Amino acid sequence: MSFDKTPGWLDWHPAPSQPRFQVPPGSVDAHCHVFGPGAEFPFAPERKYTPCDASKAQLFALRDRLGFARNVIVQATCHGADNRALVDACLAAEGRARGVATVRRSISDTELQALHDAGVRGVHFNFVKRLVDFTPKDELLEIARRIQPLGWHVVIYFEAVDLPELWSFFTALPTTVVVDHMGRPDVRQPLDGPEFGLFLKFMDEHPNVWSKVGCPERLSVSGPPALDGEQAAYRDVVPFARHVVERYPDRVLWGSDWPHPNLKGHMPDDGGLVDFIPHIAVTAELQRKLLVDNPMRLYWPQEQP
Repeated sequence: MSFDKTPGWLDWHPAPSQPRFQVPPGSVDAHCHVFGPGAEFPFAPERKYTPCDASKAQLFALRDRLGFARNVIVQATCHGADNRALVDACLAAEGRARGVATVRRSISDTELQALHDAGVRGVHFNFVKRLVDFTPKDELLEIARRIQPLGWHVVIYFEAVDLPELWSFFTALPTTVVVDHMGRPDVRQPLDGPEFGLFLKFMDEHPNVWSKVGCPERLSVSGPPALDGEQAAYRDVVPFARHVVERYPDRVLWGSDWPHPNLKGHMPDDGGLVDFIPHIAVTAELQRKLLVDNPMRLYWPQEQP
């Protein structure tokens, strides 16, 4: 089956640079995706966008180029609840990848176990209205309760302005909860302002809540972008991400977000995104926790000493 990309779609960077920052041995890229390929794994009829192809082989080549040992692959909304591309990538990684799936209430326990056996360790709940249609919260809570015995967690994607109305639902989730992209703060607002303050309160009061601190290219307003060897990219995002890393050193994850779905302005150099890391995790200890210890504890606990 052939698919026509969404008009204006930005494809992933064709030749990422070699990062100057060398990640610690055993590092995990804890947020990335695979798209299709569409001819093998068709995109969902209900999708809001049609991406370029981004195969498992291309993801693993990037993993190796950037110096990472493992990936956590998050189900892309363009595939809906059809997790075949995700499962295929996890199986092909031979233990070096874990998955975060999208599931519906109708999934059977046998199907959940099959996902677990393939390497899935979480489910993704998306509340960004431009990307997905609304799923009733009672259905999502039922799913969360069903995955809890498997030791899975919930990954939530929302925008900062929506946190107040989602607060009671998020705090009712019975699992570890991982927030995508720090809840998408408006980095034009002050670090100690009420909007970001509410997100910090969410993490302060709920020790089961973790945060991803990657994807500065989605949050930045003034840049500069991670292109052409820029070593101080996305400066306006740095204070927010660094604050979260230093305040919650044992509950943070980093991910590249490759192949960067739905970007409008520019497509970052993935090597430059890796070079963003030492600006937000400024010591070797914080870098090891962010890139190795925390993702291993969440996704490969059986390999922990």
